[in-house]
Parts: sequence; structure tokens; C-alpha cells
Amino acid sequence: MPAPQLLVLFGSQTGTAQDVAERVGREARRRRLGCRVQALDSYAVANLIREPLVVFVCATTGQGDPPDNMKNFWRFIFRKNLPSTSLCQMDFAVLGLGDSSYANQCGTPPPEGGSSAPSMGEPRCLHRFNFVAKKLHRRLLQLGASALLPICLGDDQHELGPDATIDPWLGDLWEKVLELYPVPIDLPVIPHGVPLPSKFTLQFLPEAPNPSSKESCLAISDSLGPPSESQPFLAPMVTNQRVTGPSHFQDVRLIEFDITDSGISFAAGDVVLIQPSNSAAHIQQFCHVLGLDPSQCFVLQPREPDVPCPPGLPQPCSVWQLVSQYLDIASVPRRSFFELLACLSPHELEREKLLELSSAQGQEDLCEYCSRPRRTILEVLCDFPHTAGAIPPEYLLDLIPQIRPRAFSIASSLLVHPRRLQILVAVVQYRTRLKEPRRGLCSSWLASLDPKKGASCSREVGEGMQPGSPIFPVQQLVLGRSLAGCPVRLCTLYDTSLMAGPVQVPLWVRPGGLAFPETPDTPVIMVGPGTGVAPFRAAVQERVAQGQTGNFLFFGCRWRDQDFYWGDEWQELEKRGCLTLVTAFSREQQGQKVYVQHRLRELGPLVWELLDHRGAYFYLAGNAKYMPTDVMEALMSIFQEEGGLSHPNAATYLARLQRTLRFQTETWA
Repeated sequence: MPAPQLLVLFGSQTGTAQDVAERVGREARRRRLGCRVQALDSYAVANLIREPLVVFVCATTGQGDPPDNMKNFWRFIFRKNLPSTSLCQMDFAVLGLGDSSYANQCGTPPPEGGSSAPSMGEPRCLHRFNFVAKKLHRRLLQLGASALLPICLGDDQHELGPDATIDPWLGDLWEKVLELYPVPIDLPVIPHGVPLPSKFTLQFLPEAPNPSSKESCLAISDSLGPPSESQPFLAPMVTNQRVTGPSHFQDVRLIEFDITDSGISFAAGDVVLIQPSNSAAHIQQFCHVLGLDPSQCFVLQPREPDVPCPPGLPQPCSVWQLVSQYLDIASVPRRSFFELLACLSPHELEREKLLELSSAQGQEDLCEYCSRPRRTILEVLCDFPHTAGAIPPEYLLDLIPQIRPRAFSIASSLLVHPRRLQILVAVVQYRTRLKEPRRGLCSSWLASLDPKKGASCSREVGEGMQPGSPIFPVQQLVLGRSLAGCPVRLCTLYDTSLMAGPVQVPLWVRPGGLAFPETPDTPVIMVGPGTGVAPFRAAVQERVAQGQTGNFLFFGCRWRDQDFYWGDEWQELEKRGCLTLVTAFSREQQGQKVYVQHRLRELGPLVWELLDHRGAYFYLAGNAKYMPTDVMEALMSIFQEEGGLSHPNAATYLARLQRTLRFQTETWA
């Protein structure tokens, strides 16, 4: 029987599931199996009834939610009118990616050992580890599909990451697939040391295209709907203000954008996604190490007809644009990076080390070299200079992942700030054992932008540049909208005088994980320590503007005079009777530090009254490390002490709040 073409479908939020799906695709091709790899929402789901062999790779996000690029598929596959024999011809396997730490944030401990099924009385979020993959696996069975093997549950919290589970599972998968669909004996497996063909070819142009030519500057006259990832709005930055005190350890910014004529609309709880750029210094260093001319232009061509070109990259494109806007050289490389780099290396010693780091046996060494110190792709390439200098340019898009947009809670309401969008950004910077501090790509990039001085004067852009170098302001780099709202796709521009003008940032909006009640007399309890208070500022502004009462905010920070975000605003609203504010300044008292969970316990009778007698909604936002667990424990204690509930009944009560969306969280690592 001829082997059918394998279909690998993925749902990925941060890129990990996509990376794993592409690994499955590579391993299939090495075994001479035809293979397509697609995001779930880019696949015509109605064709699934004709697919004989499918591997699903799915991440779980938020409160057990599917990633954004599989939500349409998710709605379709759970339609109640689908026949139970819809997928009876399909053999399938499901590989899940999750984080088991999120399963232990509901105020009740997991069963001993952490892997047993929770009892019926426990909150639903204990089930949420790999919730999407588990639910999809069950649904496919309900629709008549046959599972090739048990579900794979990858865990980010494992010392060696998801690969600890994925490696043996893939071995079993290929054994099963080749048993059912053996390949001809005269087609041996392609060894791992031999590189597969690149996805794209790069045809370099002898000279830069004229920016005014049709080939390099494409204008689209018709509106393409509201801004999105493929069509972001280039929002002028209005203010970029540090809101922490000068002696505070962290730089936190309140940033405001002008969204006039953008078509953007949002409500409290929504998030804005921002597409960052690499710094000019890093771009220069990357081009130097790889021996690339940043001003050289090329045309990208897929090798296979069903492979689309990357969205957002202009045609023709310059090397500078590719590195600035697309290649995530500041990310920590995954194992697949080392696998391909080893294949491309002509240097014996470097190749040997790369093979070691990419092997199953070398994962502890890889973790020690890359994951723990957060070493970046650019730094790895500098550590392997002979290999880096020999990388064929057409492999860059196979080797280096795309820069992902970053999501920020919107911290303002259109009812109070029309035509404006505000965010609260903690600039990420920390130290590891490496000499250079680690910096967050997007937060550092945003902090470097100075709207008062314009696009030509950000702290990073232009460093060390010579006259005539290819400097590209962000508004000329991205498929986006002009200030007039006209969608424009611009290509290579070389005139550095074009840097003058407003600082513009590509962004778009999507619904967030928090939804607030519309009834005017329903109270809301909001717990938002640190920058977790951002979505609650939008909610309070919106609710007060609509005349909604019963706004209770628990805010925590270190010092009243250093990081009390919007303190004056909160206190003014409290004076007007629009807000009940409860603060926890953790460093301002002798002895034990005081956090928001302590304030909740102190006000236990009020919290119970609001939740049990007045139907309040409870919201929690902030860092996912310890705070959510501590707050859940405080709530469980309140339910038992003030409500007289037993521990199992308190857990059931919390689960009911979650199920009815009266308990909602938005946390981040």
C-alpha cells in the first residue's frame, strides 16, 4: 500500500507547538513520507473527512483555552451536529504541550505525586494541564477516528522540557506509522546529519529596487477590515513615561498611542498585540557574523507550491528588513536550531559540539548552555563563528523563528480616553551567569522609543551607522496602515532622511481573558498587584463612566512612593465614592511583608458577603509564579471561615465560580 501523505496540524500561541509540528514534519520527510505542516485555522477543516493520517500538535493557553490560531477549528470540531462517523477513515495522534505549574493554582493541593486524576470536589483548573490536547483527543474518538497511540503530554516544567516526553513518543509514532504504511525498501531514511532542502530560495538582486517602483512599493486601496497581525495599524506613540521612582529597581512605563482613524475598538479586559523589532546593534552584529550585506535585496520563492511566503515580508525584501522585522535573533534557541545548524556546519569541532547539543543524550548540556542562562540565538552564532559564517542565506527562515507579537493588557477605556490606547510595560531586564544582562525584546524596544524626538532619535536606532546605511523606521518596515488609514505595503528604503517623523508602532487588538458584567449593580472584586493592575484600570474607568458601582480593588506593590501605579487616580475615585481601594505596600512595615492575599483574609467577611450574597465577580491578574496560588489559598480560607464550608465544599464553591465565569484570571510568567 502506498504511504498516504501525513498531515501535521498545530495550534500554537508562543511558537513552541509550531516548532514541534515542524520537527514532526522533518522527521516524516527523513523517513520518505510526504508531509504537510499547517496551522489549524489555515487548514480547510471540512477536508478533514478525507485525511487518512493526521498528527495534531496543540498547546494549552490561559485558563485551558486553545491558541488563537486554532479557535475557528475548535468551534467547528465541537459542533453538536457532526455525525459520530465523520472521521472514521482517519488514523490520528495528538501531542499536547502544557505547563503543569498552572494545574496547582486553585487553592487545593494536587493528589500526592501530582499525576493522579483530581477528585470531583476539586476546582476545574486542576484538570487544565494539557486540557486542549486531552479534549481534542476525546472528541476525535467521538467522531470515529482511530488513535494510533496514547496522547503525548509534554510539560514545560520538566527539567528537560517537553522533549523528555516527546522523544520517546515520536519513536513509538514512527514505528506505528511505518508498520501501517511501509515505505519502499530502496528508499532509506535520510540521516540526521544531512540537511533537508530549505523551504525557500533567495534570489538576490543585483541592485536595490527603486522605492517608487511597483515591485518595491505596493499600495492597496481598499480597506481590509480592522487591524490584525497581517494588517497592523502603525500607531503614533504619544507618550512614553517612566512611572516608577528613580530609585526603584524596575523601569515601568506608561505608554500611550494615538489610534485615531484606525478602526480599533476595545473594551475592558481586551489586549493589544505589538510587533517589536530587533535593535540596530544586534542586526549589525548578526550580519557581520554571517557575512551578510544588510543593504542587499532579494526575492523569496517557496520550493513547494503549497508553501506560502511568510506574511508581512515585502517582495523584494532587504536583508536588513528580514533581520529587523522577522528573524527572532534575540530568542533562546530550541533544540531544532542546533539540529539544523549541525547539518550546515563545515567545521569539524563545532559540528561535533552542535551534534552533541542536539542529541537526546545532550539535553542536560543544552539546558545548561542555553535554557538556564537564557543565551540567545545571536550569542550562539557568535560562539560558533565558523558555522555561522557558512550558513546559506536560504536556510535562515528554517533556522531562526519568526518574531512573535507581544500581548499587553489595555490599561485605558475609550469612554475616558477617546482615540487613545494606554499600556503599562515593565521593562524586562535581569542577570544570569552571562556577562550581558538579559533584556526583553519588546519591552526594551518600546522603552527605547522617544516620541518627543521622533523616529530618528530612538536610543538604539542609528548607533554606529554610516551615511547611506539602510536604516528603516518602523513605519516603513511593516505591512500596515498609514496614518490616513490606507493599507500600504512598503519595501526597501535607503534614504536616512526618511527617518524623520513620529514614532509609530505596529499593533492590533484582540479580546482578552477577562470579561466584566454589564449589569450596573453587580460588584466586582479586582486583585491586581504590580503591573497586574493594568486591565483593572480600564475596567474601573469603563464602569465608572457607565455609572456602575461596587468596584473593589486590591492593589499591592513594594513602596507607596515608588511603584503605586495611578495612586492619585485611585484615591480621587475613592473620594468620589466610585471605588473601594485596599492597598498592600509590602516593604513599608517592620517584620513580615504584607501582600494582597493578607488584605483579602483581613477583609474576609466583606469578600464573602460580596461573593455569596451580592453575586460579585472576582478577578485576578499578575505574575503567575506565586501570587495566584497564595490568593486562591486565601479565598479557600475565607470560604471555610466565613461561609462555614468544609474543605471539599469550599473547593466545589470555587469551581462553581470558575464555571460561571464569576472567577477569572489573567496571569503571565
